[in-house]
Amino acid sequence: MKRFNSLKKNRDFQEIYRKGKSYANRYLVMYVMDTGRHDTRIGISVSKKIGNSVVRHRFVRLVRECFRLNQDILEDGKDIIVVARAAARDKKFDEMEGAFLHLCGLHNILGNRSERV
Repeated sequence: MKRFNSLKKNRDFQEIYRKGKSYANRYLVMYVMDTGRHDTRIGISVSKKIGNSVVRHRFVRLVRECFRLNQDILEDGKDIIVVARAAARDKKFDEMEGAFLHLCGLHNILGNRSERV
């Protein structure tokens, strides 16, 4: 199984919070920062206010799958942090993917949509 390219270190999160640009919608807040790397990394943050560990982990899995399925249309060289909002608690995958792509569009990190088949 292929390793998932994610942000794990607190200092990486703090740097993106400080230097990155953020946009939000009803379900998510997204921070994006240019890194100059050849790949795109994602970090996911879910507060205990969202729910218990089962609910929080479900959210993480949904966002990770949104990223995985749309990774080919995202620009390279970005670090992305996705933060859950309380309204995202019981949402289905298609709603989460729509919110994720909406924020990617606001950040202008969507590449050519025709590449996705």
